[in-house]
Amino acid sequence: MSKKLLIRDLSLRDGQQSSFATRMSQAQVDRVLPYYKDANFYAMEVWGGAVPDSVMRYLGENPWHRLEKISEGVEGVSKLTALSRGRNLYGYAPYPDEIIDGFFKNAVSSGLNIMRIFDALNDVNNIKSSVKSIKKYGGMADCAVCYTIDPKYDDEVKVVEKKSFFGLVTKKEKVVVKRENVFTDQYFLNKAKEMVALGADMITIKDMSGLIPPSRVASLVTLFKKELDVPIDFHTHCTPGFGLASVLTAIMKGVDVVDTNIWYFSGGPAAPAIELIYVFCKKLGIEIDVNMEAVAKINEGLKVAREELAAFDTGKQFPNPFNPLTDTLPANIDKEFDNAIEAVKAGNETALLAVCHAIEAYFGFPKPNDLVRKAEVPGGMYTNMVAQLKQFNSMDILEDALKLIPSVRLDSGLPPLVTPTSQIVGAQAVASALNIKNGRPKYANPSNQFIALVKGEYGKTPVEIDPKFREQITGSPQEIPYDTSGYKRQNNPTLPEFGNVKLAKDEKDELLLELFPAVATGYLKGIRENEFKSQTQVVVGTNSTKTAIKEKQEEEKVEITGKLLKAPLPGTVFKVLVNVGDTIKEDESALILEAMKMENNIPSEWAGTVLNVYVQPGDVVKEGEPLIEIG
Repeated sequence: MSKKLLIRDLSLRDGQQSSFATRMSQAQVDRVLPYYKDANFYAMEVWGGAVPDSVMRYLGENPWHRLEKISEGVEGVSKLTALSRGRNLYGYAPYPDEIIDGFFKNAVSSGLNIMRIFDALNDVNNIKSSVKSIKKYGGMADCAVCYTIDPKYDDEVKVVEKKSFFGLVTKKEKVVVKRENVFTDQYFLNKAKEMVALGADMITIKDMSGLIPPSRVASLVTLFKKELDVPIDFHTHCTPGFGLASVLTAIMKGVDVVDTNIWYFSGGPAAPAIELIYVFCKKLGIEIDVNMEAVAKINEGLKVAREELAAFDTGKQFPNPFNPLTDTLPANIDKEFDNAIEAVKAGNETALLAVCHAIEAYFGFPKPNDLVRKAEVPGGMYTNMVAQLKQFNSMDILEDALKLIPSVRLDSGLPPLVTPTSQIVGAQAVASALNIKNGRPKYANPSNQFIALVKGEYGKTPVEIDPKFREQITGSPQEIPYDTSGYKRQNNPTLPEFGNVKLAKDEKDELLLELFPAVATGYLKGIRENEFKSQTQVVVGTNSTKTAIKEKQEEEKVEITGKLLKAPLPGTVFKVLVNVGDTIKEDESALILEAMKMENNIPSEWAGTVLNVYVQPGDVVKEGEPLIEIG
């Protein structure tokens, strides 16, 4: 057992993303930064994930400034880490090497030390460019193996016809179709070995769903420590109730680094609390080398931030106050910590989980989410599916949608359920349930992302996709990998209304435009507008362009003579595919709407001529809002 454990604090990225929809502002971050400098964490995850998108989309802040300000505040005491999705970075399309290289160059120059790199398919080929670039600019490559499980299928019993020599059916028998597990310990080890061969400085067992039980942690950590010569990090969540027990197991099996959150940002959908890990480590004689007095000060600031973020708090359940340096545990609770340690030593998973749940209940952390545990899907995927069904007023088919996940997943090559594949599979399961409910084929109108996944554009899936199914979804039975040689950079238009400046004024702006085209277009346009207006001492909001267009239309009282194509669901306009005067066919795509993290083609319901286009890329639209007028 290791006598020293490194801690990666997730509070400022994964913690707030898991629990508060990534709404923490720069001002809230700034309040706790002085104490972070004193806390002496090995690493702090502060960027990547949903942070770059959300700070632009919801806070009107610059993602690069977020990373730079934290770097200035911490002054190199802790390594700053971020999360990215291999060659997809933060988008859905794979990017060419020049974009990936430019991104890492700017990320490292802005203060990034470690990039945790994963691929949603565990396709190691997809992380090669990222590993090369982060190391090229002096950063560390933390390569993550995405933990996932084999689904439980509803169709394991099938009817088989027995035929005579002459081909006549003589009888029918029910047989159990056994499928061999794909996601074995050896599968994960093989992926990790491939990553180390690429140059990984660290390997993370990344359990984004919180579905890894302690027994599996014990076997995987033991195997990884035996077979790999780089540090091993363990990452999980508490949603289904395994988190604390699994982290304790990882520590006792010799893992090098664990991911934790600070008290008020921990538990529930997030990672376990460092305060609880500190208690366990004290009992185990393991040093964590973290200044817990500084952690307590950070926690005070995070409590205030959480109160300010109440509107976005998914759990709305604060744990009871606790400071392991000053508070004495009741004897019966202190004994539960000892019991948990003994349960790990004995390999008694049932006892371990019961004890850890009792500890969490005493401190007032959320109970395990049985729905997520039984559905065996990430909590974020589950909540997104619920949100989609609420939009369609179809919550009655949630159970049907959940039951479709195994078959949708198997049809599409059994991808691990991690962003973006978790959202792609979840959205398709919802769409398929709605299709079946309305008498349509299961895969009517698949999303662009589902088509790309089946086509092969996201990379190699863990199992081969049936060519007949691929032809049904994509029009061709052949696997067609994404070819980045045909990549076209986003348009960077000149803005005459703001003094003929470019929308993106430097490389960092251009990268935002490449990685987040829909969101960055509106954000950057607002920044350029504010810069222009500030010259005449007039400051306006980032959404004023859209407002001005609508006000002008109202002033001119534009008469609508054609048919209106309206938004079928709320979202952000990703791309407008037609111009005024264009001829459009019925069912031809008119624009692409980004909704629930999916890009959705919006087809015209009529053939005709485009009379008016009422939206532009970056506009946020409500369900039923007019998009295009067709005459």
